[in-house]
Amino acid sequence: MRGHNFGMEELGAILETGSVAAVELAASALAERGAKTGICPNCKAPLIGPYCAVCGQPHDGHRRSVSHLLHDFFKDIISFDSRILRTARALVAQPGELPLAFRDGRTQRYVPPVRLYLFVSLLFFLFLSVTGIAIMQLTLNVQMWRVFADKGGNVYTVKDGKQSPMSGFKADAKGNVYLAAGDLHKAVPGMKADGSTNYTVTVKAHYFQRIGSQHPHYPPEVATVLNSLKAESEKAAQKPGNSLGQRFGNWIVRVSYSSMQKLDTNPAALNEPLTAWIPRILFLLLPLFALLLVAFYWRRRKEFYFVDHMVFSLTLHTFGFVALIVAAILAQILPGGWVTAFLMLVLSVYLLLSLKRFYGQSWLWTCLKFVGVGFIYTSFFLMPALAAAIVVSVVSA
Repeated sequence: MRGHNFGMEELGAILETGSVAAVELAASALAERGAKTGICPNCKAPLIGPYCAVCGQPHDGHRRSVSHLLHDFFKDIISFDSRILRTARALVAQPGELPLAFRDGRTQRYVPPVRLYLFVSLLFFLFLSVTGIAIMQLTLNVQMWRVFADKGGNVYTVKDGKQSPMSGFKADAKGNVYLAAGDLHKAVPGMKADGSTNYTVTVKAHYFQRIGSQHPHYPPEVATVLNSLKAESEKAAQKPGNSLGQRFGNWIVRVSYSSMQKLDTNPAALNEPLTAWIPRILFLLLPLFALLLVAFYWRRRKEFYFVDHMVFSLTLHTFGFVALIVAAILAQILPGGWVTAFLMLVLSVYLLLSLKRFYGQSWLWTCLKFVGVGFIYTSFFLMPALAAAIVVSVVSA
């Protein structure tokens, strides 16, 4: 083993000595022909080009005049800008080009995929911060309604001053409401036809609206009801001997009513924690989407490595942030429903075209895999992850 190591070191020394000798011979030949040669300031070997052939030291010592420095500065800016413009054009107008360029080895023309993802995602959240736009604001919509019955036991509801019959329901003398269909006489829990006021609280989401643009407020009676329910849940939670399920249920109720109270005064209360959690969750989704692509293109695993699928995932999610910036701008002038539908359409078309260009399969196979990948990712990865982000934001708000 020692002999083997010694032999490798000796071979390396011979090769290094040989390379130095070859450089000296080449420098001598050039000097005989009148060419100018220099001495490497680092290893003292002859210089026969812009870089030392022995140690790699550049011939340029970086001692320049101010005019040369300004020239190089603007040259670097123009080169950098052209690279960004090429990357932006490929990202937006050529779906699948960036991961394909990475796979083909055409990496110098474009910004690296990881750097591009981090830059665009940072730009997205910086844009929201500067413009004062919230990812999501929640407002409480409260509807008051009453249930009463006539002498014949027919049940009616009154909402917004309008009376409507509840078909298929009857009420007894005590005001209990029953299903009157056939022989089924099941009482409806929590409903009394006694004319008392009931409250239905619903939550409405507003996406990409300016913070402070929503001003919800519900009647004082509803606030009183929420406070009493929250107090009851806290009192129940303090009772000894409660089961784990009861304590968890009381905790859910307490958090829910506390969140409702916060949303009443500040619809954007969830925006800050949501903004903190979404980047983390999307970053975790990147390799999951790549693994999903590995499963759908398993037969071509010798052609496409995991890193190829990962770059595809990075590029797709990078475009997603670009689309979200455009959606946030459009949401200021167009209805939110239209903007959401447009966003979903653009992302779907982009994914389909990217799959076609990058993997190069027929349109039939591409469409089938597009449906499968899109459905699984949206239903089992993206939506549960965003729901988890909202839940965490509610708890930490």
